[in-house]
Amino acid sequence: MIYAVSDLHGYPLEGFLSLLSKAGFCDDDFLFVLGDVIDRGEDGIKILEYLLDKPNIQFILGNHEAMMLSCSFITEIITDDFLESLDETKLSLLQTWLHNGAAPTIKALGETAKRNPPQVEYILDYLRDAPLYDTVTVGDKDFVLTHSGLGNYAPGKKLSEYTDRELIWNRPSLGEQYSDRFFTVFGHTPTAFYGSMFAGKALKTDTWINIDAGVACGEKPMLLRLDDMKEFYI
Repeated sequence: MIYAVSDLHGYPLEGFLSLLSKAGFCDDDFLFVLGDVIDRGEDGIKILEYLLDKPNIQFILGNHEAMMLSCSFITEIITDDFLESLDETKLSLLQTWLHNGAAPTIKALGETAKRNPPQVEYILDYLRDAPLYDTVTVGDKDFVLTHSGLGNYAPGKKLSEYTDRELIWNRPSLGEQYSDRFFTVFGHTPTAFYGSMFAGKALKTDTWINIDAGVACGEKPMLLRLDDMKEFYI
């Protein structure tokens, strides 16, 4: 079975594992995690550590992990040289990340660095290697998986032609249509943003499904099984 989940945003690791268990997820299954497991909540780094060595889990980069990578300089030892290197660009990047809920992640990184210094670089390398999209065929259906859909979508536009921003910061309108040759799965925008009737659950159209149920807004995550499009909730 093939599953997808998105935007865990530091949700308690035990809760995430319970969701997988509810769906019957096992070593013979495969899971796509569509980015944004960090920030806002306390367990983002714990979730990343859980994902690191799982051969049957593919992590796809989210905008929050991209912000974390852009601020990886915070893991450097604070020396005079480091302080001198904090130019306006770095300070602006850090301010943007903090504005988007980075405080719990920065705290967790500090605790990880004290407990196991090499682990921090291991996590950063894992994120650096993460793709911006992936594709999978399940039965007779083709799926494209990204963090935020396909920004500036155009028929015939190759996936490799989409920019980072179009894949991790995009917010499609409710009526926006993608290709009917494949089905696009993404998160990034809590479904409640499209209307209160969608809060806490997936939002499906003819060509795409948004599986960001709104953990960042106090909701619980959901899991999608691509084989039959069944949704699992805590």
